[in-house]
Amino acid sequence: MGLGGISIWQLLIVLAIIVLLFGTKKLRGMGGDLGGAVKGFKKAMSDDQPKETENEKAEQIQESQKAAPTQGQNTEKTKDDTKV
Repeated sequence: MGLGGISIWQLLIVLAIIVLLFGTKKLRGMGGDLGGAVKGFKKAMSDDQPKETENEKAEQIQESQKAAPTQGQNTEKTKDDTKV
């Protein structure tokens, strides 16, 4: 008894036919491509969450920059006053 009514011997025969049709080099390359795709997918999924926090940090920086010019203008006036 195998998977879904397919025995182990039938799976081995199908695997042997696939190896004969494609060859081991091509199968190895396909496996590497599949592994790279899975790795890229995992990376994209893990990078998705930090982007949200990066957006929040960017918004905080923008808010602080909006407040910073008013402080900078006040200091410039005092510098001008001291120069005169």
